[in-house]
Amino acid sequence: MKEVKIPKVTTKTSVPYNPGYTPLEKRETVQKSTEPMVRYSDNDLNDFRDLINKKLDTAKKELAYLQGLITRKDDAGNDDNDNRYMTMEDGSLSMEREQLSQMASRQITYIDHLEKALIRIENKTYGICRVTGKLIDKARLRAVPHATLSLEAKLGLVKPNSGE
Repeated sequence: MKEVKIPKVTTKTSVPYNPGYTPLEKRETVQKSTEPMVRYSDNDLNDFRDLINKKLDTAKKELAYLQGLITRKDDAGNDDNDNRYMTMEDGSLSMEREQLSQMASRQITYIDHLEKALIRIENKTYGICRVTGKLIDKARLRAVPHATLSLEAKLGLVKPNSGE
């Protein structure tokens, strides 16, 4: 049996940890005190609220439909038949239920995002990018009403705290 040599390891080459932290008092604010606070008007926010409420109603109906499909009994109408054999059909039913569960889970997340968007409307912070602090384009908000990032921030073209 051949002997294995373990190399000697030293820790003298360590680099001190210096996080890029700036205390809150010394941070530059996104909004300059001379600039007016930028946000969507109350009319725009009401339009977005209506749009989100419509999408929320549709999403909740879709979720109820999916949950109904998941909990339905098998095609025979009874699920107390313990003495029958497992068939290929049972596997496909199980797979279908798993897919329906995933769809329902996504729908629950979507509903949660829409409800949080409604809270941002109430707080009058809706439509403001959380990275750049600028308004998110109305067309983007109509397509994705729960968006919290501008397209530039979403695509990674703008880095957080880049002073823009």
